[in-house]
Amino acid sequence: MNKTWNNRAWFMVLPVLVLVAFSAVIPLMTVVNYSVQDTFGNNVFFWAGTEWYEDVLASERFWNAMGRNLAFSAIILAIEIPLGIFIALNMPRSGWGVPVCLVLMALPLLIPWNVVGTIWQVFGRVDIGLLGHTMNAIGLDYNYVNDPFDAWITVIVMDVWHWTSLVVLLCYAGLVSIPDAYYQAAKIDGASRWAVFRYIQLPKMNRVLLIAILLRFMDSFMIYTEPFVVTGGGPGNTTTFLSIDLVKIAIGQFDLGPAAAMSIIYFLIILALSWVFYTVMTNVGAERER
Repeated sequence: MNKTWNNRAWFMVLPVLVLVAFSAVIPLMTVVNYSVQDTFGNNVFFWAGTEWYEDVLASERFWNAMGRNLAFSAIILAIEIPLGIFIALNMPRSGWGVPVCLVLMALPLLIPWNVVGTIWQVFGRVDIGLLGHTMNAIGLDYNYVNDPFDAWITVIVMDVWHWTSLVVLLCYAGLVSIPDAYYQAAKIDGASRWAVFRYIQLPKMNRVLLIAILLRFMDSFMIYTEPFVVTGGGPGNTTTFLSIDLVKIAIGQFDLGPAAAMSIIYFLIILALSWVFYTVMTNVGAERER
């Protein structure tokens, strides 16, 4: 029997498509236009072709910032994913503790990014900040303004504090969706705690873990506001990620052509790496379900 498809539902999606086209596609086309032209102001443009792309890809500054971005994202994923799973596994499944834990987990996510940066900027100061004052009081020479290692530790701890809750909530949603029959069968078989996690909980969390890893990778790779507020990209360029370097080129130096080309390359890198993450984890999940 041939099915009759009702395409009128697409009219409900049309306003969203128009909004996305206005807020995303048109600005993207503008950036593409700037990336292949040069201007000296007064809306006078000169064709530059791929010159800006070649300059960006040949720039040591770009690759250094790229390396810092990849290192930061790798550290963030290595910390937040296992930590989020651990916290989710130890959260209550019933009773009054459930709403309390969920609210506490959601609180860091409700704080705006610039406020998070300001909180940790003050918190880490050695003169008035609780963290900085305490670290120096116990004999640790901590100063994120002058020491590159301290700056990296501060930015990493800040991101872990801010975004681990997202991983926790996603993993917790995956855990509570597992039917009790699986746990009852494991109890009858005498399965250990590790065996329950390895063969029941982890496979059932595959989808939410994929979402968590993709979201945290994209967010950490595009991070800007928090480290910019705390360190400004310093000391030196030690915390100058691609996003911060891009803003410096576009606004600080007003080099619109190189900045536009760099933003397109930045976008394509995020898109490609996210596709790789998605493909690999989807294939792994499909193999486990066989």
